[in-house]
Amino acid sequence: MAAERTFLAWIRTGIAFMGFGFVVARFGLFLREIAHSNNVTVPQHDSGLSLPVGIALIVAGILVNLIAAIRHRRYTKALDRGEFRQAYGAAFPFLVAGFLAIIGIAVAIYLGVLL
Repeated sequence: MAAERTFLAWIRTGIAFMGFGFVVARFGLFLREIAHSNNVTVPQHDSGLSLPVGIALIVAGILVNLIAAIRHRRYTKALDRGEFRQAYGAAFPFLVAGFLAIIGIAVAIYLGVLL
């Protein structure tokens, strides 16, 4: 049961990535609407950093879900064979954490420059 809970936690993480990516991608549109309501001229097709960062988060969510499915399948097959390993590598969670840190820093800088 722990394997299924871990798998579902990673799936939930991937879905959160994709949802947050959508919000970030649409953040540029939100800023343009705010600027328009304040009578500030903003270029129409300039989405700034929000669109690429949002797309990166959506792609990361897809990759997290795919890698989680692959790891879950490998782990359950190993359990079915009677093999038990303490861990199947910690690189994946650290890569996800590093990616989130980079995205967080980029968004913080973007908002800091914007405000």
